[in-house]
Amino acid sequence: MSTEDQEAQEDELLALASIYSEDEFKRADAASGGEILLCLDLASHFKVSVKSNGAAASFTEDFEKTVAFLPPIVLNFELPSDYPSTAPPNFTLSCKWLSPRQLSLLCQRLDDLWEENSGCVVIFPWIQFLKEETLDYLNIKSPYEIDVSSNGLQSWMQTTEKTCEDGASLEKAPYDKRAIQDVQSVPALVRCILDFNEAQQKKVFDSKLFLCNICFMEKLGSECTHFKACEHVYCNYCLKDYFEIQIKDGQVHALNCPEPKCTSVATPAQVKDLVGEQLFSRYDRLLLQSSLDLMADVVYCPRPSCQTPVMQEPEDTMGICAVCQYAFCILCKMTFHGVSPCKVTAEKLVALREEYLAADEAGKKFLEKRYGKRVIQKAVEEMESMDWLEQNSKCCPRCGTHIQKIDGCNKMTCTGCKLYFCWLCMSTLSRGNPYIHFNDPSSECFNQLFLGIDVDQDLLDDNGED
Repeated sequence: MSTEDQEAQEDELLALASIYSEDEFKRADAASGGEILLCLDLASHFKVSVKSNGAAASFTEDFEKTVAFLPPIVLNFELPSDYPSTAPPNFTLSCKWLSPRQLSLLCQRLDDLWEENSGCVVIFPWIQFLKEETLDYLNIKSPYEIDVSSNGLQSWMQTTEKTCEDGASLEKAPYDKRAIQDVQSVPALVRCILDFNEAQQKKVFDSKLFLCNICFMEKLGSECTHFKACEHVYCNYCLKDYFEIQIKDGQVHALNCPEPKCTSVATPAQVKDLVGEQLFSRYDRLLLQSSLDLMADVVYCPRPSCQTPVMQEPEDTMGICAVCQYAFCILCKMTFHGVSPCKVTAEKLVALREEYLAADEAGKKFLEKRYGKRVIQKAVEEMESMDWLEQNSKCCPRCGTHIQKIDGCNKMTCTGCKLYFCWLCMSTLSRGNPYIHFNDPSSECFNQLFLGIDVDQDLLDDNGED
């Protein structure tokens, strides 16, 4: 290798390293050469589609997407010892969305550029052509269609016009061994296009400044969350506090965009990035539980220590927990009791009676079938009795016996335990002299022994007066 060639090669590689980032240009370690990734500038609202024909249709459905970025064209090159004085660089071109015929035409164009610049370094002119002129040279316009026929990937063609800029036919272009179509399958191509487009959009988003409408500060996109459905952007610090409060309160369906009247919802991945593993586990569990609660055929194991979701079989009132093997009635949540009616606890009688009286005919029949008609009637009768007793009687302060006062003074005697007590204040009276309670000026019931009855008439009767 001549000194001039060696210096020219080193200068060219150093220039490439200074112009392009490490993500775009990687210098080879073992030889004089490298790899450069060229992402083309697409027109706005650029559409790309993959259409399957023949046997290839079994691999994927037709795909169409508007993208801002397509996977790069990859130029691998190695500089021979007599470059640039005599020999051109050895190279390969690869791309996931260009056909081998299209890549072959690009290889031929790179050869032509070497002939035009023979004796000079040519890598940078190649890069400029590939990045700035590829779309026009291959006559690629939106919508860009990739046809996949039964012959597989080798027959992918540009469908807008199958000629390049200089009029050469893509269908007749010879294959170049330096042209590499490096996609294994049609689904792999679709995934690659979507993943690369999303990654590049994220990269652009991260480098921009956005105003958060909560703290009113400008933050880099890398410090913000983007709601894709509505395009609103908020800083992660504000959203983290907002989401943490909602999750702690159990409002897992309220993790939406803070913009007023906006209905966009954060994705689980966004929530996890913001709140961390511990709170996300709670969010995930509550979200699953709320979804199960909306399913009519899902009940929960009634054991407090279990609470496992259990699928309900149609027209069956028995549930069996798959974890603790507890067999229970899905209606009353007690141990399964077969065809016997559900038992009603004393605490449920009031609610059952109110539910039954407020129900329509279909509702009444359902409750009678569930608990039994006699149980329902008993609940209604008992509650009516309890209502009457509550309104017309008082309970003995010692034994709780219900006592109705029909007549007489306010000194009462319990029919159950024979306790003397005051009807007015329900306090216990002295057994030896129960009336002292009504004669003591310090008593709250002083001089009220006959309160509530016609005292004057009684006294007249006792004294025999008219």
